[in-house]
Amino acid sequence: MNAQPLRCRRVSSYSVDARKSVADGLLMTFFRDASRFLMVLVVASAMYGRGVRAQETPVLRAPQSTNASDASLKTPAGKMRFSEEVQITGDQLWVDTAIDVRAGEHIFTTATGKLRYADAKADSDPDGLARGFKDLIRSLPLNQAGRGALIGHIGDAQIAAPFLLGVHRDLVAAIDGRLFIGINQAANDVGEGTYKIGIEIYEPDASFARVAAREVKYIRGVDSTLFSKIPRRIVDKDGHPGDMVNFVIIGSEEAMKNIFTTAGWVAVDADVRGTFLHGLIESLSKESYLTMPMSQLYLFGRPQDYGWAHAEPIKVVSTRNHLRVWRAPSQVEGETLWVGAATHDIGFERDERNNRVTHKIDPDIDLERDFVEKTLLSTGLVAEFSHFAPQNPLKEAHTATGGTFHSNGEIVILKLAPFVQEK
Repeated sequence: MNAQPLRCRRVSSYSVDARKSVADGLLMTFFRDASRFLMVLVVASAMYGRGVRAQETPVLRAPQSTNASDASLKTPAGKMRFSEEVQITGDQLWVDTAIDVRAGEHIFTTATGKLRYADAKADSDPDGLARGFKDLIRSLPLNQAGRGALIGHIGDAQIAAPFLLGVHRDLVAAIDGRLFIGINQAANDVGEGTYKIGIEIYEPDASFARVAAREVKYIRGVDSTLFSKIPRRIVDKDGHPGDMVNFVIIGSEEAMKNIFTTAGWVAVDADVRGTFLHGLIESLSKESYLTMPMSQLYLFGRPQDYGWAHAEPIKVVSTRNHLRVWRAPSQVEGETLWVGAATHDIGFERDERNNRVTHKIDPDIDLERDFVEKTLLSTGLVAEFSHFAPQNPLKEAHTATGGTFHSNGEIVILKLAPFVQEK
């Protein structure tokens, strides 16, 4: 047959692009899987370089707090309103306590019991197991706590930030809601055993000042004149329009940072180098996965001042809730104005500018705006909130990478309560 010699084969630009696309996909997969392994190797090398014997297993202890194993923890001063004992077994992730708490009330817990995991060398008590290298690939509800720790949350599990209960805890409820208790373990991770938890609810301290977020029709200083000074969309370094501005926050820098961290958002490093260094320092904290690099985008002529991410850490390479925040040149009634753009990464797509692989956002970006609103409202740190539709609202457009999105055009306005430094 008349077969073409290989040396005469012509490579089209399309096949080159296709190969480049495949290479991009392979690189993305490699980065996702290898970055975790690399962190483990580097930390292991550092530990062994400091004289850890080969037969030892280097671990980091679960983070300590005033609640953990503190038998001297004093009961709250207020009147006890409710007392109940509940239990949770190792095959349960969350249990509804049927206890409704009010903002400011003390949740005072004492827990006992043991859980055994088949691959663990020791049993876990409610403070959780020591953290080891395998925790890098586990997806735990509370990143900062050890496997098997007793945890809790108040309200909707889809937006509420979990907190550590451990053996002992005196926690002040930030919001009204139903109390749930759980075990800090992956959905497919089952321990054998039971925790018994004594729960006492005490009335708020006399000094407690309740902050109840009020939905209002109008926030003073937020009007069309203000939004005429705010670009409707952010841009990439080449000036291509991208995500839309869909929320603003009024409050100090300290209050802004505090509400995001309280709501379970994690600050994202500015670039790859910062991410890598942060990953080494926090190599056994799964928050390092959330800080995968977020590209720089621009508003008011400069890149974002802050980036925040919220996700299941194990899925962060392909899917995460993320946002960028800029300090606006204008103020609202003398208070700092923060302008933000939030999107939800749901996978990968082809970047139409260069045919490379990039993150794909959920085209219904109002869902992410609402997610930001709900997570921040769940903290009890918002004084007022409202929705504003600027003139000629943006309802449909293309991203800088060529994807599409749609919106009802509204922007959520969140006015924060004054920041109070915890003593």
